[in-house]
Amino acid sequence: ITEGPMTAAFLQQNPIVARTIQIRSDQTLDQLHRVIFRAFERDAPHMYEFRFGDKFKIAPERRYVMAEALEHLDRDERPSGITAKTTMASLKLKPGDVFHYWFDFGDDWWHWIEAKAIDRTMPDGRFPKIVSRTGCPLPQSRILASESFC
Repeated sequence: ITEGPMTAAFLQQNPIVARTIQIRSDQTLDQLHRVIFRAFERDAPHMYEFRFGDKFKIAPERRYVMAEALEHLDRDERPSGITAKTTMASLKLKPGDVFHYWFDFGDDWWHWIEAKAIDRTMPDGRFPKIVSRTGCPLPQSRILASESFC
């Protein structure tokens, strides 16, 4: 589930925009960001972070930021961790746990992420991977949000 600069027409044609992604426990939040970027067919990089807690927009319990963001934070805004160093296992997620991915701080794309399953075995193959897609790719900017879509 996402929230961002989508038009009413886009939302009417795409009432659900979701992706199912599999990621290994030894992979990082940075790797999760990259697969989300691919899954929603983003074309321009922006700042991002992951946030945890009920008040994730205004007062997150935990937040994980890009290393580049550290230079822009005040001392009292220290994050819980850096996305490139934080593994999925270190988050201690359980099935049903929800956290948030904030992409492009100007357009404010908020992605709601739910841990659907936690496998204790390490799967074979290349990960992270996109397992399923529902709805069209999200328009990345307000300009694109008014154009035609799939």
